[in-house]
Amino acid sequence: MLTNGNTPVEELKGVGPKTASYFHNMNILTTYDLLRHFPRTYLVFGGLKKISELKDGEIAAVRVKVDSVGSLRRVKNKMTILPVEVSDESGHMCIKYFNMPFMAKALRCGAYYVFRGRVKASGREYTLVQPRKYAYDEYAELSGMYQSIYPLSKGLKNSQVVKAVRSALDKADFTDDYLSEEIRERYDLADSRNAYRYIHFPESEEQAAKGRRRFAFDELFFFIIYLRKNKDLITDSPNTCPMIESAEVSRFLEKLPFRLTKGQSKAVKDMLSDMCGPSMMNRLIQGDVGSGKTIVALTGLLNAVACGYQGALMAPTEVLASQHFNTVSDLVRKYDLPFKPALLTGSVSASAKKKIYESIASGETNLIIGTHALIQDKVEYKNLGLVVTDEQHRFGVRQRETLAKKGIGPHVLVMSATPIPRTLAIVLYGDLSVSTIKDMPEGRSPIKSCVVGESYRPSAYKFIKDEIAKGHQIYIICPMVEFTDEEDDDPELKNVVGYSEQLKEELGDRYRISYLHGRMRPADKDNILTEFAAGSIDILISTTVIEVGINVPNATVMMVENSERFGLSQLHQLRGRVGRGSAQGYAIFMSAKTDDKTKERLDILGKTCDGFEIASYDLKTRGPGELFGVRQSGDFAFRVADVFADADLLNAASELADAILKEDRHLKDDKNKLIKEEAELFGRNNLDFRTI
Repeated sequence: MLTNGNTPVEELKGVGPKTASYFHNMNILTTYDLLRHFPRTYLVFGGLKKISELKDGEIAAVRVKVDSVGSLRRVKNKMTILPVEVSDESGHMCIKYFNMPFMAKALRCGAYYVFRGRVKASGREYTLVQPRKYAYDEYAELSGMYQSIYPLSKGLKNSQVVKAVRSALDKADFTDDYLSEEIRERYDLADSRNAYRYIHFPESEEQAAKGRRRFAFDELFFFIIYLRKNKDLITDSPNTCPMIESAEVSRFLEKLPFRLTKGQSKAVKDMLSDMCGPSMMNRLIQGDVGSGKTIVALTGLLNAVACGYQGALMAPTEVLASQHFNTVSDLVRKYDLPFKPALLTGSVSASAKKKIYESIASGETNLIIGTHALIQDKVEYKNLGLVVTDEQHRFGVRQRETLAKKGIGPHVLVMSATPIPRTLAIVLYGDLSVSTIKDMPEGRSPIKSCVVGESYRPSAYKFIKDEIAKGHQIYIICPMVEFTDEEDDDPELKNVVGYSEQLKEELGDRYRISYLHGRMRPADKDNILTEFAAGSIDILISTTVIEVGINVPNATVMMVENSERFGLSQLHQLRGRVGRGSAQGYAIFMSAKTDDKTKERLDILGKTCDGFEIASYDLKTRGPGELFGVRQSGDFAFRVADVFADADLLNAASELADAILKEDRHLKDDKNKLIKEEAELFGRNNLDFRTI
């Protein structure tokens, strides 16, 4: 356990005020924060290869002679290309630098250099794209080493993070591990001190995997501890909001222009049974993207309101909250429902909020729709009976305690679009009753999907233009926000900022292109999403922040760049953003990798649109040995752990947590003192645990 983790980062050697401010921008304030700022990948310096030994798609290093440095060519307005011809005793090849004109002066004809980058093959001709240049002696020292590559913010260099982490590790004071040596051996886990060293400065892939394994276990273990604590709060709690099954519900369902699916009907029955039963409801509605979870939730809210209670619907973004509000308002007008809704988000003006607060307190407003603003201190409910949340805002210990202090203990309904196989759901949703919707509403066409390589790009762009010409809109997803790391292991990774500029040049001024990513201010993100929802943007280039939180029926194409970098369930959820209207939806998964393993893995997306089948396939075909390259989507938002790849750790963490809590439910024994302290530390310092 790290005992001096509260040391401010600015007290570390080499971290001045300016560098500290960059760390602060990433919410890294202490050495604890810094040491838990894990690498996103590793740059591995392999041995030198001859040109004749190169393979298409691999990242390789060659020692070659510069034969000629070509003239700088301008293409597509701002884009420049610098071609460099090089050779060794086995053959010759071309090196291409994009938007790096300074390399013309950095290279001397006749001189030997080591270049490291991704190989592209066209027949027997090889090209290195955007390689890094090294002197031979410099590369020889690095050969065989693993270099950590960290997530960065603007102004912060990877080398600065490496230096600061090394300094933090030198100063770190570790006391006894909360896991005994016997338990660590049982589950093959590194001790805490070595885990930090392995994950930040590994000497081999095995060490990196061992470090990652320990932190994944920690994350899952304390997640389970928090789940059990949550369960204690609600297990056998008497129903303080008793209801009856209102006739308003049956009348509403009869008026709808469609019939509920079997899965929806069963979920409604489960939910109403809970709310009318002897105990408080704490239920999860688990259903694939587009399976109709929202109408089930609205049915529950209708029953609560008809029984004289208030209902609350929490959404992960202001845009989605607004969309829910508009949907409810339309239903009120169309079916004369008894809802008196109000929209409460951070952007609502102070004067408007005051009026909303008053109407909530008086009971005049009986359905409150919004973001986390719904449970802030200023909101006083008259008679809150049901809270519906998206899994992104899982309603857990802290939210329950917040409302409990106000004398409120509502029923809770959680919605999740992450398809989790039953074996994992039993562990992950141990504090919830689960209703699963597996069937899809009638008339919903499956998304047509294809997995393609770079050669398909011209066809993809043409298809996108054709869809825009039909009046439709497009999503393009990139794995990175911005290319800020000069030591990145893969220069071909698409980034949102650079890609948007490139696409504007590629497609011209006819198309309205904008971008979105998680580092933007919340107000700016919501403005972009609002514009896209209104049809003012043709192509939205984004990171996975759009995975949950926006419903644009007019969007028909989802193109994902570097799709091999994403988890299968995440890709499945992403494509669920399109085809939500009457038009056919399409998903194009672009992949620069052409190896059989990658192709086989991604091809499942073209064979089925069943999220549960995809999740089960991923669970069977992937193992816990992978590091940070492929991450699953996260309703759980773990930093390191992956509920699919780490299924063995999830079961081990659950087994250990249950065994400890069975003997000492409240962790009061001296032997569990470190576990309690570490759990509290996780709860305070990990955003992922604040809503659990």
